[in-house]
Amino acid sequence: MTATGGPPRFGWVFAAMWLFYLGGTVDVLRAQPDPYWRVIGLTSVAAFAVCFLFLMSRIRHLRRNGGSARYTWPALVLLLLLCGLQVPGAGDAALTCLVFIAALAMVSLPLGQATPLALALFAVAEVLPRVVHGWADGGYGLAVLLGSIATYGMRVAEERGRRLVAAHHELADRAVADERARIAADLHDILGHSLTVVTVKAELAQRLLDVDIARARKELADLEALARDALADVRATAMGVRGISLAGEIAAAREALAAADVEAELPGAADEVPTRNRELFAWTIREAVTNVVRHSGARHVRVRLAPASVEIIDDGVGPCATTGGQGLAGLRRRAEAHGARLTTGPTGDKPGFRVYVEVPT
Repeated sequence: MTATGGPPRFGWVFAAMWLFYLGGTVDVLRAQPDPYWRVIGLTSVAAFAVCFLFLMSRIRHLRRNGGSARYTWPALVLLLLLCGLQVPGAGDAALTCLVFIAALAMVSLPLGQATPLALALFAVAEVLPRVVHGWADGGYGLAVLLGSIATYGMRVAEERGRRLVAAHHELADRAVADERARIAADLHDILGHSLTVVTVKAELAQRLLDVDIARARKELADLEALARDALADVRATAMGVRGISLAGEIAAAREALAAADVEAELPGAADEVPTRNRELFAWTIREAVTNVVRHSGARHVRVRLAPASVEIIDDGVGPCATTGGQGLAGLRRRAEAHGARLTTGPTGDKPGFRVYVEVPT
């Protein structure tokens, strides 16, 4: 079978190996005393073999172009005529050709057409030796039946192989699409957070220029470092090697919230969180803090960490009115992939927004 799942490119070589079964017919024709029928019979056998091999070499092309039935039926009729020309000189030995015709039909015609033809050839091979005087039952019907079943099995194996290759290509394309979607989501989250902090620090530095030059310079230096870190994160994400640290995100959240003049209650450490949950919780904190700084107008944020959950509550208006929830949609996909549950929404009667992720224990 070829890499594309089609019939073997040199399948005719395999088919040629089975032509030695025509040797019995050739022997009978060579012993035929009538030279006229002897020549016609031997010529018919040679033409039959050539036509059979040619058709076997063209099956791959015919299947690929969807025209196997249209071109195969005339060829099968021609083979039947050549078989009939052998009968006067070879007698019942000419029925050997029916095996090749049935096999060719099973590998080239649609199964709805090939099966009735194979059954008809089986019936002919079984009936003629019984009704024609002087003919013997040489097991031709059984040979037709076994040959048809064998070639049908080969056809099924080829079709399954073709479907398997197609499924492999589909899975490969889907993997590429999923990887692109993952990189796009990571870039959205990375740049959304980094550019938000850059914007806040730039606004703070601009206000400090006329008040505290030294602090303004510090904020500008932080801007440069943030930009370099964001660029490094983008490059690492594009190469698929980027990781994210829960402790690092807590520290980044503290810095971003301080720059935005938001009072924050943050955990001092993340040691109690299992390793398998840290990346998801880090992304949760990053997305929630980005929404707080960018959209909510909150003045106070509280982050609570537990081994199986993380909760971020602010007193702002939430992200929905401005963002359309793209960041939270990406976070929801991450949570679902991790087997976790994401809950978002208002905190209650008082103004505020809550982001809560829980991993089943």
